[in-house]
Amino acid sequence: MTVVLLKLVLAPALVVASTLAGRRWGPAVTGALVAFPITAGPVLLVTHVERGPGFTRSAAVAALLGLVALAAFGLVFARLGRLGWVRALTVSWVVVLAIDLVVALRPVPALPALAAALSGTVLALALMPPATAPGTAAPPPAWDLPARALATAALVITLTTAAELLGPLWTGALATFPTAASVIAAFTLAQGGPPASTAVLRGMVSGLFGFAGFCFAVAVLVDALGLLAFLAGVAVAAAVQLAVAALRRRQPA
Repeated sequence: MTVVLLKLVLAPALVVASTLAGRRWGPAVTGALVAFPITAGPVLLVTHVERGPGFTRSAAVAALLGLVALAAFGLVFARLGRLGWVRALTVSWVVVLAIDLVVALRPVPALPALAAALSGTVLALALMPPATAPGTAAPPPAWDLPARALATAALVITLTTAAELLGPLWTGALATFPTAASVIAAFTLAQGGPPASTAVLRGMVSGLFGFAGFCFAVAVLVDALGLLAFLAGVAVAAAVQLAVAALRRRQPA
C-alpha cells in the first residue's frame, strides 16, 4: 500500500514538473527529467524497507533490464509518431511488455544487466529519427496538467496492481514501465507534433544512462550499505547525467 501511495504522489508530480520544465527550457529537458529515477528510486527504497535487501537487489537488477524496454519505448514511439499518439502508444506498449516478459523469465547478474541497459540505450539513440526543430505549439488548455496527472495516476494503479501479484522480477521490470514517459509523449505528440515528441523522447533515452547508474549502484551496494546504497545511487545518477549533458553540448548542432 505504501508503494502504491508513493507512486500515486510521485509519478503525477513528475509528469507535471517535467511538463512545466519543458515549457520553460525545452522538450529535451522534459525527457531528461522523466528519465531520472524520481519515481523508481523511492519505490525501490520502500521495497527495501518492507522486504529487505535480497528482494531489493533482485528488483534493482530487473529494473536495469527494464531500461532496455524503456529505450525501446522511446525509439518505437518516435519512429511511429507520424501515425498519431494512439497507434504509437499501442505498439510501443506491446514492445515494452514483450521485453518485460522476457526480463521476468529468468534473473541475470547485475553486470550483464548493466551491459544490456547501456547497449539498448546506445542502440535506441542511434536509431532515433533525426532531430528537427519543433514548430510553435498553441498554448495548452487549462485542463492539460490535471489531465496528465490523472492519466498518470490511472497507469500507476494498473501497473502496481499487476506488479505486486507477480514478485520481485516483475516489480523491478514494471518499475521502469514508461508511465510518465507515455503520458508526456502522447500529450506532446498530440499538441506539438512528431518533432516535439521526438525531442522529448531523445532527451529521455539519453537520461537512461544515469538511470542505469542508479539501479546498478543499488543492486551491488544494497547488501553491504543498506539505505546508504540509495544515496550512492543518486550520486552516480547525477554524475552520469551531468556528464551526458556535457557531451551533448559538445556535439555540433
